Amino acid sequence: MTPEIKAQLAPHGVLRAGINMSNFLLVTGRSAAGEPEGVSPSMARAIADRLGVPIQHVPFAKPGELADVAGNDVWDIGLIGAEPARAEKIAFTAAYAEIEATYLVPAGSPLQAIADVDQPGVRIAVTARSAYDLWLERNISRATLVRSNSLDGALDQFLSERLEALAGLRPRLLSDVAKLPGAVILPGQFTAVQQAVGTAKANAAAAAWLREVVEEAKASGLVARFIAQHQVNGLSVAPPG
Repeated sequence: MTPEIKAQLAPHGVLRAGINMSNFLLVTGRSAAGEPEGVSPSMARAIADRLGVPIQHVPFAKPGELADVAGNDVWDIGLIGAEPARAEKIAFTAAYAEIEATYLVPAGSPLQAIADVDQPGVRIAVTARSAYDLWLERNISRATLVRSNSLDGALDQFLSERLEALAGLRPRLLSDVAKLPGAVILPGQFTAVQQAVGTAKANAAAAAWLREVVEEAKASGLVARFIAQHQVNGLSVAPPG
């Protein structure tokens, strides 16, 4: 810890942590005082403790909204999926946790494997600007992405428009498939969303320190303890960076 690092991460005397409230694996509820609770807020609080400053959670309804204000003095660290499009403005650590992303297909679908989905005529429902949407945008070349503004919106559009596939995080799809007779979640994953900690690109010293802190949190078992404490299924400790 150096004065430079503390000045970069807590220029106002507190650590302002941008939290993506839409990720139900990382934010599992709110405290009696209304503060976010879950693995992501716990990680932010642990970083604040290391800095020796109070924590201030800055909630965002969607990850894209959090990323949009990087470098605008709204948050000091942001906890979202690390994606190349976001890394243009944010210096990310290696992931501290990861979540499998795959597809749900309706009853009787001819799509049997991940590789079957990227075909002409296949329409994929997806939540706009989610980390897995950014991955699909880079990697899907023949199928069509049909975007909605929320997880529930993507499911509704998948059903109402009889789309061929619904992209999502496996834990959410497990709850969706239970409501849809005959629907199937395809085995495997098309990507794993890498949940990381980021800071503004200008904070070079702070970014290097955050990378070390995250690696230590994984190696010490701290991230695993947060996952167990908040009873999260479908979230795994990421491998060493």
